[in-house]
Amino acid sequence: MRKSRAVKIQDVQIGGGAPVVVQSMTKTDTVDVDGTVAQIEEMMRAGCEVVRLAVPDKDAAVALKEIRRRVPNVPLVADIHFHYRLALMALEAGVDKLRLNPGNIGAHERVREVTRAAQAQGVPIRIGVNGGSLEKDLLAKYGTATPEAMVESALRHIRILEDLNFFDIVVSLKASDVHRTVGAYRLLAEQVDYPLHLGVTEAGTAFSGSIKSAIGLGVLLHEGIGDTIRVSLAAEPHEEVRVGWEILKSLDLRKRGVTVVACPTCGRLDVDDFVGIVTEIERRLAHVQEPLHLSIMGCAVNGPGEAHDSDLGVTFGRGVGMIYKNGVPMRKVSGADIVEAFIAETEQLLAEGAAAKSLNEQPQLVTIK
Repeated sequence: MRKSRAVKIQDVQIGGGAPVVVQSMTKTDTVDVDGTVAQIEEMMRAGCEVVRLAVPDKDAAVALKEIRRRVPNVPLVADIHFHYRLALMALEAGVDKLRLNPGNIGAHERVREVTRAAQAQGVPIRIGVNGGSLEKDLLAKYGTATPEAMVESALRHIRILEDLNFFDIVVSLKASDVHRTVGAYRLLAEQVDYPLHLGVTEAGTAFSGSIKSAIGLGVLLHEGIGDTIRVSLAAEPHEEVRVGWEILKSLDLRKRGVTVVACPTCGRLDVDDFVGIVTEIERRLAHVQEPLHLSIMGCAVNGPGEAHDSDLGVTFGRGVGMIYKNGVPMRKVSGADIVEAFIAETEQLLAEGAAAKSLNEQPQLVTIK
């Protein structure tokens, strides 16, 4: 596991041994405060822990103050390119982090001014290197945006901040393909101890982009590289968050919400519309935040074994489902009724867990003899 220094974004820690943080970016026009706040709230319900907003102009920077007021409990990151005054305005609005490349926002004195303001407020800076917008001299040197070129760019920006005695830094090295992304992060991970923000940028649609992100981020996270992730999809941001959580859950790095184990089906399937049943159960339980492991199996071959390792499970046989709780058979339900029955059992399980937690949190009476 790579050791990185800790960086705080509001109350969320990135690096320093903290759990990998899931973040995303709003896709509304930041000037549309109502629409942006509504999207942020939807992202938070999906489990987004850090929210980034585009700040392309003065109007967007002005809108940040009201957005900050209306969503005080989530860390906000201002995404700044080229214009140092927008960074200063974002800091005045109360953002918790800046995403900018110090070499791209003007003269040294302007960089110093932004850095001092960020330092005074305890606001970290993410250096965001992107393979699609690399410096011209590095493209000329390397011929294209190679991992080595991306790392050289990152180190160049890092040195600018370090020379100003600013070390509250997070770094990302994003390309639109897996190989360059993985190669760049591996190289930089050996050279600095700053927390790394992982992402395959411009990954694609919800389908293809999720696969590309799962492979790229999965490889790095499995190697112990990465402190926070953003899945970049041509989809709604809450979908990015959902995919990010599934990646972390599949690697046992974080636990949140329902994990459904479902068989791929074959000729042994003993129930009609199995896919519809699984999809409906997963949809109905999407709001659950407590970690739950559920199994839904179409026949009795692997069903009992999977149910044994699940909080709740169901195995089908000739149109009838056997519901298991903690691996123990509970009751049979007809295939037509299984969705409602399984949802009811899940809600009961959640209620029991909440009651047990509440009981454990009650103050204990101590008898003094």
